[in-house]
Amino acid sequence: MTEQERSVEQVDTLVVGSGFGGSVAAYRLAEAGHSVVLMERGQPFPPGSFPRSPAEMGRAFWDPDAGLFGMFDVWSFKGCDSIVSSGLGGGSLIYANVMLRKDERWFVNEPETPDGECEPWPITRDDLEPHYDAVEEMLQNSPYPLHRAPFDNTPKAHAMHDAAAELGLHCTLPPLAVSFAPEPGAAPGLSLPIVDAGYGNLHGLGQRRTCRLCGECDIGCNDGAKNSLDHNYLSAAEHHGADLRTAHEVKAIRPRDGGGYEVDYLHHDIHDRLRKRRIKTIGCNRLVLAAGTYGTTLLLLRSKKNLPGISDALGTRFCGNGDLLTFLLKAKDRNRVRELDASRGPVITSAIRLPDERDGFPGAGRGAYIQDGGYPEFVNWMVHSFDGPFERALKFMMGRVLEWFSWAPDTNLSKELSELFGDGALSISSLPLLGMGRDTADGVLELKDGRLNARWTTETSEVHFERLRKTMQSIADVLGADYADNPMWFRKRVITAHPLGGAPMGATPDQGVCDAFGEVFGFPGLYIADGAAMPGPVGPNPSLTIAAMSDRMSTRLLEEASAELRHTDERHAENRHPDTGAEPVAGTGSPDGVANDSAYGSDSGEVARTRGSAATESDRTSLSFTEEMKGFITFGATEPRTGELGEGRERMSFRLTITADDVARFLAEPEHTARAEGWIDAAGCGGRRPVQRGWFNLFASAGAEDRRLMKYRLYFTDGQGRPRTLAGEKNVLHGPPTRIWPDTSTLYVRVLEGHVDEEGDADAVIVGAGVLHIQLADFARQLTTFRTSGPGGPGSLIRFGRFFAGELWEVYGPDLT
Repeated sequence: MTEQERSVEQVDTLVVGSGFGGSVAAYRLAEAGHSVVLMERGQPFPPGSFPRSPAEMGRAFWDPDAGLFGMFDVWSFKGCDSIVSSGLGGGSLIYANVMLRKDERWFVNEPETPDGECEPWPITRDDLEPHYDAVEEMLQNSPYPLHRAPFDNTPKAHAMHDAAAELGLHCTLPPLAVSFAPEPGAAPGLSLPIVDAGYGNLHGLGQRRTCRLCGECDIGCNDGAKNSLDHNYLSAAEHHGADLRTAHEVKAIRPRDGGGYEVDYLHHDIHDRLRKRRIKTIGCNRLVLAAGTYGTTLLLLRSKKNLPGISDALGTRFCGNGDLLTFLLKAKDRNRVRELDASRGPVITSAIRLPDERDGFPGAGRGAYIQDGGYPEFVNWMVHSFDGPFERALKFMMGRVLEWFSWAPDTNLSKELSELFGDGALSISSLPLLGMGRDTADGVLELKDGRLNARWTTETSEVHFERLRKTMQSIADVLGADYADNPMWFRKRVITAHPLGGAPMGATPDQGVCDAFGEVFGFPGLYIADGAAMPGPVGPNPSLTIAAMSDRMSTRLLEEASAELRHTDERHAENRHPDTGAEPVAGTGSPDGVANDSAYGSDSGEVARTRGSAATESDRTSLSFTEEMKGFITFGATEPRTGELGEGRERMSFRLTITADDVARFLAEPEHTARAEGWIDAAGCGGRRPVQRGWFNLFASAGAEDRRLMKYRLYFTDGQGRPRTLAGEKNVLHGPPTRIWPDTSTLYVRVLEGHVDEEGDADAVIVGAGVLHIQLADFARQLTTFRTSGPGGPGSLIRFGRFFAGELWEVYGPDLT
């Protein structure tokens, strides 16, 4: 490492951007014990800070050169305009909360191949299912409670379902990332205090409250009812040690000699009117780009000269996810009696799904969704005066007309929109309709005079857009409304909040910039975790799919980091079992079997060179699974059952990844020993503490034919730096088959002073004792975590299953002698 490299700040993982890709990655990696720095160009926006007055809205746009550091970043290209977000939480600050999964049969791209087949995505719905589950659990999605008072008084939601029924279309209440109830399972209600999730809130504010149906989702929720990423993933990431840095805008990236990357960035000082900005540099072993479709693609294009050999697919497969905005003016309910109030409710409550011919509807075309829109109650302030605002509106529209016919459009509209809103000039009336679906991803993002430019047209997706418009006109007819296109449609322009593509995933470098896990071809440790990686339209709102792909990417990243760590561990000739009194090598475990490379002192260049080599250099097959247990411990108690019920008991949990590096050896040896990596969480231990070294024994001998032990021994240090050992046993003893579940799901634990091996247990000082259990839901999740690596994986998994079942039969089966 050169003197210059030593002077540059170094981190394990750097995440760029805090939207649905970046926040998920930051949380997963921080939870696993990695040192994580996340850089977000925008500001934090705690509840209560979102702009509401005309003057505040006038400065709510992102244009640092004009001294604007707001959250709305507006782009204009030849074929479309886009609104994206700048702020801690990314697009979740301004999106409409809809969390739909990508339809199973829609994982394809047009145009068709020469043989008439659609080109498949390099990833399937099955690949994403467990990650969809994980994201939904974290975001606590729930449908709009339309059929419960007072939520039933939402005219636009009823109107959408009535119109769909009239037209024979399928309408649902999609999952929304909004808190309608104070906690999962509780009854919904307006403005109720929301129960804290357990990891605190990074804003450090008072109580969040449930939705009050004000229609302000798209301009920031001042009540905190919206489950934006700052309230969950980012708060949890910070809780686990992630360093979240706002007002940090990344400008360039380049590979570092010996492995890893260097990243140049600006730190914006919003109070510095002279805007004296100096480029700074940070180094990292792994780099996750999640700056959004435009941000990530622009960064890669500007850094292309530093990335020799990057795929020619860079900039391709751009689209707007088929977005189309229209309006139903003077809309009424189905009986033509009550005018709709689009401001009541969250922005979106309902979704009408138009079938795809791939769903088994020949001639239907490409699938799409139509959703109701909304606007805030206070929007009337925009039309109180037309004197000054009208002049600004006229100036703005004239500027756009001139721009449309120029050869060098200004692709950033933020400054001009700021002038337009000023004291308030525009208003939206009646019911907006939001369409989206499978448009054609044939657009190109490129640099033009140093700026991002998009070459994209609605022409190749004309059938899709006309189908949406025709259906929306039919909805207008049912509701007695006047149909109106958005003002840009006369030039066949669309407004999209869902730009996708630019750095698409593919099966090979010829097809994409990154692989199906988001890792850039030819650049180990460089990942893309946002909409730029989409190889085509998602169809429904893409936020959930982006988050699920990032979760899947994080799992793979952690698995590879674990493999690197094991390789490094082997190079340093680490022992599998502790020797009496020996200190373990320092390291950081993870729930996914991952440790921090830097903790082992590994050279990043050596790690990079050995990536992926373990499987090819060995014929061993490894097996791993993740286990989570929860219960109670009493510090001061010495017996587990006493500690579980003690007066001063406290909660304790752990999450471990158990790994048998060689399944054949694991099954053959009498103690059946595997590695255990992860974390332990108990207040008396200093909160969540990483496992430094750990061992697990499956069905170890207990001195009797009808008794087995599942043993756990985990080395860690408490919050005061004192070495501790968690020693635990599951007592698998002969009895009726009804005992299988309680015996195999109950762990009796003791926390010991020091790092103690099994032979030293008798003389060890017991710090505390208690009992942990596997919850049924956690066990079901555990069954989905089994993974194998190496040749003969499926066969090894079968042999493991037979061994497990056979041991249970030995203990619990009938005595046939």
